[in-house]
Amino acid sequence: MIFQSPHPPISVPEQSFSDYLLGSLGDRRDKPAFIEGSSGRVVTYGQLRDQARAAARGLAARGLERGGVVAICSPNVPEYATAFLAAGMAGGCSTTLNPLSTDDELVSQLNDSGARWFITVPPLLERARAVAARTGIEEIFVFGEAEGATAFADLIADGMRTDAEPAGILHPAEDLLTLQYSSGTTGVSKGVMLTHRNLVANIEQFSAVGLVDADDVVLAVLPFFHIYGMVVVMSGALRAGATVVTMPRFDLEEFLGAIQQYRATCLYLVPPILLGLAKHPAVDGYDLSSVNWIMSGAAPLGEEIALACQDRIGCRVFQGYGLTEASPVTHVCFGENVDVDKIGTIGPTIPSTEMMIVDLDSGEALGPGGEGEVWIRGPQVMKGYLGNPVATADTVDAEGWLHTGDVGRADEDGYVTIVDRAKELIKYKGYQVAPAELEDLLLSHPAVADVAVIPVADEEAGEIPKACVVRAGDVSGDEIMRYVAERVAPQKKIRAVEFLDEIPKSASGKILRRFLVERERAAAR
Repeated sequence: MIFQSPHPPISVPEQSFSDYLLGSLGDRRDKPAFIEGSSGRVVTYGQLRDQARAAARGLAARGLERGGVVAICSPNVPEYATAFLAAGMAGGCSTTLNPLSTDDELVSQLNDSGARWFITVPPLLERARAVAARTGIEEIFVFGEAEGATAFADLIADGMRTDAEPAGILHPAEDLLTLQYSSGTTGVSKGVMLTHRNLVANIEQFSAVGLVDADDVVLAVLPFFHIYGMVVVMSGALRAGATVVTMPRFDLEEFLGAIQQYRATCLYLVPPILLGLAKHPAVDGYDLSSVNWIMSGAAPLGEEIALACQDRIGCRVFQGYGLTEASPVTHVCFGENVDVDKIGTIGPTIPSTEMMIVDLDSGEALGPGGEGEVWIRGPQVMKGYLGNPVATADTVDAEGWLHTGDVGRADEDGYVTIVDRAKELIKYKGYQVAPAELEDLLLSHPAVADVAVIPVADEEAGEIPKACVVRAGDVSGDEIMRYVAERVAPQKKIRAVEFLDEIPKSASGKILRRFLVERERAAAR
């Protein structure tokens, strides 16, 4: 069966992304769009739009045309939004890079995307020069000032002096706004082509659920280079007319202090941060009473952690779901009337989004209670993978269904529980065991600070579940295995335990399980 959204359908405005966000400011012109958390510096909505338009003209004067690519590699600062908007206004698109990537990873993305301009911050300038020399980068800009690079402020000033008009866009459904590179948690990352219409549609979809409004203060600790931070946190807040407080990095005490100082009302987070909110003693030293709700995304959030965080902070904790290929949001569990028993779900699909749950073996579309791969169809689904029609066809079929690779099940109300990645299911004696389910259970143990469950090859069983555990207290491997065994079916038992100092994770908080699997395989050789 096809699951339909319980929300009324939306109409997608046929606008460029910048016109959709900032086309008509009204009484927002003098309102803070951004506050730099570390300094208190304010950028108003009027300044944001004027500076983005000027930067677009400056880029156009340097040769940026329709289809050209600007690379942005920076922590969260207000100018990040200016640069992102400017590239789109000029008719080009942005590719956003993780500052923690290796030089080789940066070079690979720059070459694959065809970027010609690179925008960064002074501390990253030396690395920027090194990777630029190995790519087609023609000019480097910096937020701030540094020798050997053009100040982004000078680009804006140039644009204010020039008569060069940007090419703009012709077709919102065809012209690219951003080239996002998938997280690579299960393999080599690919360039995801997202159009102006993709992002406009997605913001219109999740905004209709009623997340943020103009009175909200949104703390932006999730990186803008990630699709979650860029679209949901940064762009969704701007569309609503809210104020965004930027944080360049996550530090728990700084994060808590920013909530208290700026009276943040909405927190978009990832599970590792919620884990800290639920368990870290520092939380009790701050006034977090301004927070109305917390939304978790980017990785599965267990019900135990969600409820513990909700009880401690005193606000509702919700969960959403999406993926880069869907711009990113497809599901949201949100609202005052959401039952407590729905807390562990990602909710139903957002407006104008269809879903199927497809049996992994038969390919049959399942009904409520059936467990299979989640397929999605809607206006937010990507244009495709850059230069990779085979991978595109493998991911989005001829009928427009996006095959997410995630395993889930829907209840009678269409609320979905994500079980795990299809490729990460552990095959124990023919049974499929979901690592995420065991991880949620283990995180409920008071002596477990963090955990990842991986498959280990076994001659008799095929694969067995192994727990890689970061301890928060005194606990043995036998105790860990016994704790799980008392709470799960026999095939789901943990059968090996290793204690680590930390669990490798992506910038968005996803467990980099393949690193642990490769390490395990290397040790077994």
